[in-house]
Amino acid sequence: MNKTVSKVFVAADHRGVGLKLYLIEMLAAAGYQVVNLGVDDPDTAVDFPDVAHDLADAMLNDDKSRGILVCGTGAGMEIAANRYRHIRASRCSTPSQARDDRFHDDINVITLAADDIDIEMAYLCVQTFLESPFDNIERRQRRIAKIS
Repeated sequence: MNKTVSKVFVAADHRGVGLKLYLIEMLAAAGYQVVNLGVDDPDTAVDFPDVAHDLADAMLNDDKSRGILVCGTGAGMEIAANRYRHIRASRCSTPSQARDDRFHDDINVITLAADDIDIEMAYLCVQTFLESPFDNIERRQRRIAKIS
């Protein structure tokens, strides 16, 4: 468990509910402080931009928090989340991608495609995302500043 992560906010639209609930259970068991922001019933339709907004709002004043967004494709959540200046979201489908996106781009939100990823692989991606460091060198800081 990465003790520098203050909270993990987790949200999903109706298509991501099952995966979201699994991730919450696994992260809580690993000792993370998990905050469930999304819908918990797959029969309750919700628009992914609203879910991404709620997560971005929750993370606004906590730069040590991380976020997980789940929808059917992962792409909708990624696009919606990246509209907020303090969010750097990436859709990841492998642990190596999650590691590289943290290391190079300091992502603070991972998005997952519930329709396309196995739950164990999703957890490995999330675990890697939460445990991987950012390569806090000048050129990477400069690049992040340009998009923030």
